[in-house]
Amino acid sequence: MRCCCLPTGVTPNQSYPVQCVHPGPIAVADQAFVTLATNDVYCQGALVLGQSLRNHRVTRKLVVLITPQVTSLLRVILSKVFDEVIEVNLIDSADYIHLAYLKRPELGVTLTKLHCWTLTHYSKCVFLDADTLVLSNVDELFDRGEFSAAPDPGWPDCFNSGVFVFRPSLETHHLLLQHATVHGSFDGADQGLLNSFFSDWATADIHKRLPFVYNLSSSAAYTYGPAFKQYVPRNLDNDVI
Repeated sequence: MRCCCLPTGVTPNQSYPVQCVHPGPIAVADQAFVTLATNDVYCQGALVLGQSLRNHRVTRKLVVLITPQVTSLLRVILSKVFDEVIEVNLIDSADYIHLAYLKRPELGVTLTKLHCWTLTHYSKCVFLDADTLVLSNVDELFDRGEFSAAPDPGWPDCFNSGVFVFRPSLETHHLLLQHATVHGSFDGADQGLLNSFFSDWATADIHKRLPFVYNLSSSAAYTYGPAFKQYVPRNLDNDVI
């Protein structure tokens, strides 16, 4: 088991100077683990994630993206664990219909995750949701290319966007925002958008399909209704279920 998902309760980026409590070995300065905290609650998860990465002595920088909603106190605490604390604008899909079908109305703000492609001072990054916990050293993820991710347990032909490998690029960032504007997201959140943008993930290159242990869920049962609605034909008479 590499990462476990635990349940949890474009302007210029602003970077805050930091000094890490447990800096560990930094062997590759132009690569980073990245997470996102859109409020103080998710900051708590990000702190646990960051410390789990430190505990397993990863050799890349740690970066957390935050929104203006994060308070000053939490920014200071984050700076003790992360090498960079970068403020970005909040992006909310406001797609209440699809979010209601997903039964996760709070996930519209996960489109803020698209800002990670603006981190062009890094050549390659691994994104980890703030509700993930790293259980061993995962530096080998940087051997993978963009876009690498683990299958979603509710619909394995889709990837789960809680853990993925990407290459920062302003061009890709622009195309993602354009895709969001034109096509939206079939689940109202980042996962639907990224799956439709990187639509060949399941078939193009098996090396970009991360083992399932890189993104395990603590839930005993899990379904992904929006993917069923998106990919299963309306006429099921000739299909096997």
